[in-house]
Amino acid sequence: MSNPVRDNPGLNRYELEVDGQIVFANYRRRDGTLVITHVEAPVPLRGTGASHRLMQGLMDIVRQDGMKVVPLCGFASAWIRRHKDYADLLAER
Repeated sequence: MSNPVRDNPGLNRYELEVDGQIVFANYRRRDGTLVITHVEAPVPLRGTGASHRLMQGLMDIVRQDGMKVVPLCGFASAWIRRHKDYADLLAER
């Protein structure tokens, strides 16, 4: 099964489409590191797990591409703390 999360480099964000709406994570790339600056879901998708699925897909891409991540966004940081199986992807600051 392919990852439904896609990179939109023109907008510097990863996206997941759910029911015609876009959940996204803004980022900056820096020396093999993905800096996540903001994660947002449209109001109708909040509390549905859409942001979780976005983060899981995004982190799978980070792992596949051999990158590390710096979660500046509070949601992204909390998500990684709750999902210890992705803790190895945190970059040293």
